[in-house]
Amino acid sequence: MLDLEAITAGYDRRAPVLRGVSLSIAPGEAVGLLGPSGCGKSTLARVAALLHRPDAGRVLIDGEPARGWRHRAPRAQRTAFGVVFQQPRLSADPRLRLTDLIAEPLRANGRASEVAAQVPELAETVGLGGELLGRRPHEVSDGQLQRACLARALVLRPRWLVCDEMTAMLDASTTAALVHAVEDYRRESGAGLLAVGHDQHLLNRWCGRTVHFGELAGTG
Repeated sequence: MLDLEAITAGYDRRAPVLRGVSLSIAPGEAVGLLGPSGCGKSTLARVAALLHRPDAGRVLIDGEPARGWRHRAPRAQRTAFGVVFQQPRLSADPRLRLTDLIAEPLRANGRASEVAAQVPELAETVGLGGELLGRRPHEVSDGQLQRACLARALVLRPRWLVCDEMTAMLDASTTAALVHAVEDYRRESGAGLLAVGHDQHLLNRWCGRTVHFGELAGTG
């Protein structure tokens, strides 16, 4: 179970974006978080993925409190999450070839020996042609780069996926392909999902439950 309990968070303690927000996601469950731009849903997603320390409240992972944030989180907790952001060009090192981008988490966790086997397989899983793996971000489209970012999020086989507006900048066919890849992974692994977005039709089709951000206690 992933539990966010009474989360207060923001970027200025005098004006938090979130106040006392709670949300729970069961293992294997797909939850959509719906809301307009700027409402704070991305901040909540970052807290859920241990990327942003809340000012108050707790994150519980299978009943165990989060014991750190970003690189200070214990490895077992940190690697339980795979995250895909809205803008792939802001979350990808422009110097890296796509194969190295996908392999980043493996190398960071002492598993470089797995790169040769895992990267081509994952690239195929997300629909990224092998001929693109030697290219750098500026040499591929937004959709191709987002496929690589999804592969990077899956490479450590996380138990929880956080997709923060993952498809907001993509065309319909690429959106469908990425959602299909996420769902294939979830069916095979049993991973839970928090999908953040402002497209209610997409979230309703994708997720078993859609939560309207404004209905969460204490927002704003």
